[in-house]
Amino acid sequence: MSILQFNIRPWAVFDANNKLHRKWYGDFVKHNTWGKCPYRFIITDLQGDLITMIQKKLVEYYVRKEFKNTLKS
Repeated sequence: MSILQFNIRPWAVFDANNKLHRKWYGDFVKHNTWGKCPYRFIITDLQGDLITMIQKKLVEYYVRKEFKNTLKS
């Protein structure tokens, strides 16, 4: 195994319910880099790119949170 393998950030699926994942995306938006993020997020849907996928998940998360009593599941 290469020594480079020890410093690779682990893969993760972005979870909008995870406060740390939302924080790391916020840092990305602020600094325009994933440089300090401890994860490498992966694309889970076949459409778009990573940022589009994360934005879509965040919109769904915040809409559900704001309208939780009025939306059907």
